[in-house]
Amino acid sequence: MTSFAQSERAGLCDTFLEVGPDAPTLCSDWRARDLAAHLILRERRPDAAIGMFLAPLAGRTDRIQASLAQRPFEELVDTIRSGPPKWSPMALGSIDEAANFAEFFVHHEDVLRGVDPSARRQLDAAEQKAIFAALPRIGMLSLRSCRVGVVADAGSYGRRSLRSPKDDHGNVVLTGEPGEILLHIFGRTAVTDVELDGADHDVESFRKTDLGT
Repeated sequence: MTSFAQSERAGLCDTFLEVGPDAPTLCSDWRARDLAAHLILRERRPDAAIGMFLAPLAGRTDRIQASLAQRPFEELVDTIRSGPPKWSPMALGSIDEAANFAEFFVHHEDVLRGVDPSARRQLDAAEQKAIFAALPRIGMLSLRSCRVGVVADAGSYGRRSLRSPKDDHGNVVLTGEPGEILLHIFGRTAVTDVELDGADHDVESFRKTDLGT
């Protein structure tokens, strides 16, 4: 069975080495070295990663990540490429796939499109299908602040609701390839090939929503 988490991890590591440590990314002002440090912290420093979710601890998380980012870039990439540590639940294939597939796909695109906003990979149908299957689970977090309903229309891959409307809102339909829709609901809206359709006030509300996990 193909592990898309592992293939995206390997592809991201190859891209890191191609672009170098100071390449821009879509992650705010982070350079490639900062994103690499983030991935290591997330996977290997649970004591520090908690600051990603608890604001009072965010400063400590930032300091540890900044320290990691100062290590030799090739060392950072090798650490990521080696995969989750044996003590991590992510070392189990099924958990790795659930926890890391979307994460590494999005961050791979963060590097590719950070360097060249027009960059587009041709994903095979099996990976697009896997991304489409993951959209509802990802949407539970990334769309949690959204008041409008969100429907993903991925053409031949299918159509499904990602979030029900709240209050007096209706639905906004996101039309595009599964990978593009995933990037869009992760907040990379400026560089995705996704069309929005719905009532004007719903589309405006969606555009103002703070997206991402």
